[in-house]
Amino acid sequence: MLSKTEEEARLELQKLREEIEHHNYQYYVLDNPQITDARYDRLMGKLLAWEEKYPELVTSDSPSQRVGGAPLKEFGTVRHRVPMLSLSNAFGEAELMEFDRRVRSGLGGGPVEYVVELKIDGLAISLTYEDGLFNRGATRGDGEVGEDITQNLKTIRSIPLKLKKNVAALDVRGEAFMPKKEFARLNEEKELAGEPPFANPRNAAAGSLRQLDPRVTAKRSLNAFLYAIGYLEGLEVKTHWEALELLKEMGFNINPHVAVFASMEEVVKYIERWAEKRHGLPYDTDGMVIKVNSLRQQELLGFTAKSPRWAIAYKFPAEQATTVVKDIIVRVGRTGVVTPTAVLEPVSLAGSTVSRATLHNQDIIDEKDIRIGDAVVIHKAGDIIPEVLEVLKEKRSGTEQAYRIPDRCPECRSEVVRFTGEVALRCTNASCPARLREGIIHFVSRDAMNIDGLGPAVVAQLLANGLIRDAADLYYLKPENLVQLERMGEKSAQNLLEALEKSKANSLAQFIFALGIRHVGSRAGKLLAQHFGSMDKLMTASQEELQNIPEIGPKMAESIVGFFHQEENRELVGRLKQAGVDPQEFALTSGDLSFAGLNFVLTGTLTRFTRKEAEEMIEQLGGKTSGSVSKKTSYVVVGENAGSKYDKAVQLDIPILDEQQFLDLVESKSGVQGR
Repeated sequence: MLSKTEEEARLELQKLREEIEHHNYQYYVLDNPQITDARYDRLMGKLLAWEEKYPELVTSDSPSQRVGGAPLKEFGTVRHRVPMLSLSNAFGEAELMEFDRRVRSGLGGGPVEYVVELKIDGLAISLTYEDGLFNRGATRGDGEVGEDITQNLKTIRSIPLKLKKNVAALDVRGEAFMPKKEFARLNEEKELAGEPPFANPRNAAAGSLRQLDPRVTAKRSLNAFLYAIGYLEGLEVKTHWEALELLKEMGFNINPHVAVFASMEEVVKYIERWAEKRHGLPYDTDGMVIKVNSLRQQELLGFTAKSPRWAIAYKFPAEQATTVVKDIIVRVGRTGVVTPTAVLEPVSLAGSTVSRATLHNQDIIDEKDIRIGDAVVIHKAGDIIPEVLEVLKEKRSGTEQAYRIPDRCPECRSEVVRFTGEVALRCTNASCPARLREGIIHFVSRDAMNIDGLGPAVVAQLLANGLIRDAADLYYLKPENLVQLERMGEKSAQNLLEALEKSKANSLAQFIFALGIRHVGSRAGKLLAQHFGSMDKLMTASQEELQNIPEIGPKMAESIVGFFHQEENRELVGRLKQAGVDPQEFALTSGDLSFAGLNFVLTGTLTRFTRKEAEEMIEQLGGKTSGSVSKKTSYVVVGENAGSKYDKAVQLDIPILDEQQFLDLVESKSGVQGR
């Protein structure tokens, strides 16, 4: 029997788990976030604190169990309760019409409805639920037996750990996939690290789910669409459409692009509309799946040895194009990686004109034997990145030229080397103009310091005219420096200087990411900012201290320590600090909810911190923010040029705080210290 305190803890944990999973569903399934990341992180922090205090109350469906546990030595096997058969394929209208003829013949005539769905290009998975709880997940394998990847599938937040509608037993089938944006980010990260990139999002998803360490899978931002019930106890459905609606009610992520048609002619028209339209989707699809809607009719049609007679997969023609490699050039990135690129005869492919394709590294050039002058077949990896698929060697005339990446940097002439364990070649000169240029372009980019008006062309001009040497110099520019640039008038110059001034109020997480430390992305920047609170503390952190932070591995920790050991990097941070770029984070006492029940309104231009940072401080301490002043408002925080909200607060006699008073309140109420 639980004590009163334990009973209160159990109820609190249940409430927290339901709230967190509600927000997971809103964000990952409905794409409709209702709270800020800071608020979500605070909820998770509170849950972890309660579960640490009451470990006996931790349950398998808790959001805390999505990532955890030691890496596996190997995957176990799972025998599917109902076999996962593959679908037969159709490659044209004639084959679809023949499928329709077989279906109608097998049913003895009469009406037939078809459900048509996008065929997601990922990894087939099966999820098993007992009494409403997720207890096992597996790959398709050979259809009879798959690999147990339960812990990795738990990291996909669109997969519910507890069903919204309970059933005794359920097997649900679907496809795990990697969104195009995540695929591009992951490949960029791998290339910067000198590692071979993934060929396409499907391979990336499969590779991520077959990691023995679920913490690696958790970093890959995978998603999943569920599309069929394999086994069900406790409820009955009569059509495939009803099954999809039931899965939606249970909390599963169902692809919204599903339609029902009464004839195969209508199905064909629908497929034709998606042949081009699919390129605008944020994930890969390689075809459409057509299924007989009635489950009774499915049962009558039955199966062959390999596939159901009531379903077929239409495969879109592979989008490829033939062109010619006019030249091969190299680009030096901010970390020194030298990346070869094929300059192509422009050709239309997957909805856009392609004139360049990445060749990744020398190994791939050698493996595919790509030469200047070759006729080549190209495609878009993940419908994003143009890539040379193969060389049409039979079209060679003998004038084609083999290519090797030069052993000297094309911009600074320093030696290009390959470090042990890497496939990429790197320029070793930290002062290389290309590395400096790309580093500054990264520094001012949207996810970093987000400085409007500082595109690559302006950065190149500033460097060429000797107006800047590094990112810190940007903050010492004057109007007379800028107006001498091409297409830069007085108004544009003033706007740029204002954007630079505004960027001084950016978060510490943005600043850390902007520095371009190898292996440190925007997520790591946020973790480091939250842990250390200031650049000074981060710069003096040891590798051991860094590795104690969740998600910061030894490679990243070594890179951070190495970055700040370099004198020029410490000088850069120092000059940025002198220019006024010195953001601070705030450390919050664990579990502190001293603002609970308080309502804040922010008005005017804040200079000590951004409005978003103020809102995060309030929310992390349990308070709320509002856009209007009322009798329920607890405090109004005012910046410069406060307007009608200030007047309304005076009228209603509501306490008014300037920025320093607000920070004092944060500290006095909660023990928060500006670090």
